[in-house]
Amino acid sequence: MMAERTAVIAGGGIGGLAAAVALSRRGWRVEVCERAAEFTEIGAGLSLWPNALRALAALGLDGQVREVGAVEAGGGVRDRTGRWLARTDNAVLEARFGAPLVVLHRAELIRILAGALPDGALRPSTTITGVHDDGDAVVAEHDRGSLRAALVIGADGLRSAVRRAGWPSAAPPRYAGFTAWRMVTEPLPEPLAGGAVTWGRGEEFGFTSMSGGRVYCFGAAATPEGGAAPDGERAEVRRRFEAWPEPIPALLASVPEGGVLRHDIYTLPPLSTFVSGRMALLGDAAHAMTPNLGQGGCQALEDAVVLAECLGGAAGDVAAALARYDRLRRPRTQRVARRAARLGAVGNVAWPPAVMARNVAARLLPTSVTLRSMAPILGWRA
Repeated sequence: MMAERTAVIAGGGIGGLAAAVALSRRGWRVEVCERAAEFTEIGAGLSLWPNALRALAALGLDGQVREVGAVEAGGGVRDRTGRWLARTDNAVLEARFGAPLVVLHRAELIRILAGALPDGALRPSTTITGVHDDGDAVVAEHDRGSLRAALVIGADGLRSAVRRAGWPSAAPPRYAGFTAWRMVTEPLPEPLAGGAVTWGRGEEFGFTSMSGGRVYCFGAAATPEGGAAPDGERAEVRRRFEAWPEPIPALLASVPEGGVLRHDIYTLPPLSTFVSGRMALLGDAAHAMTPNLGQGGCQALEDAVVLAECLGGAAGDVAAALARYDRLRRPRTQRVARRAARLGAVGNVAWPPAVMARNVAARLLPTSVTLRSMAPILGWRA
């Protein structure tokens, strides 16, 4: 293929597909290489906060997302007994930031993004194995050949091959100290009144409604890296959380057998740049963070929109465009990652005096202060 105005994107997840949509709508030819045989998502639920909905609006896809997603009345934080420590009204969130919190299955967002791409843009079963610059173009090597382009985008996640190629001295991902379990229930007979995160000692459990009467649930616990339950992860989450306050036991009973995903949580030590030559990183490949703020996918969507805006409608000066992308995205995403890590440490604290202090502080903190503190994240505009 001709390299001019062509972008090769490694990774067909949320960030990679969003970048492909954004660039294709600005006149770029895009090739999305995904190692899996299909463009889908095995994961569970996804929270799209107002900043993510604005990014999707820039792609013209926010309407489709709202149609398949669910807007919950509200949420908050509870202690281990079920007592509320803090509550949030989604109507107040929407009034302040111009959009609500929308929850949907990750597979639905992948379907919408992939459906917005031109024919021939998707290359399933194609694994990027290396990247090099031949002087005239950047070349992405894959397991069936190579692709020449003006730009290669690494959206290939925590263990990014593009990052290994362009950032060989970068520090490897670091275990965050806790494991997460994610699951989606079968449709419930009655909808939930709202969502919540319940804090325990060294553990937490959260839930939020999805469309079709389903509920997205997640648990987390401070555990050694690399663990696995001998009798399955559904049995493990029931052992850990079945005695927790309602509706947690009822939700666990509605999770199908084999429906629990377990992942150790890793973060990426801060990179000094998201750009190397004609390569750029976005999403987890650039700034993998803990899930405590629900901002991993949201920040990847922001990355995609900003990268396309920097590059504009033609190849032009790719180096200058990428330098601008780095200036705009790296400081912001690294701030969000630090904040998510701090919240993760708070949610999984285990020392009893620290647990008590945390809960008292959460109960005394006014909701208005919490919303104001979130403004730098949720108030982002494309």
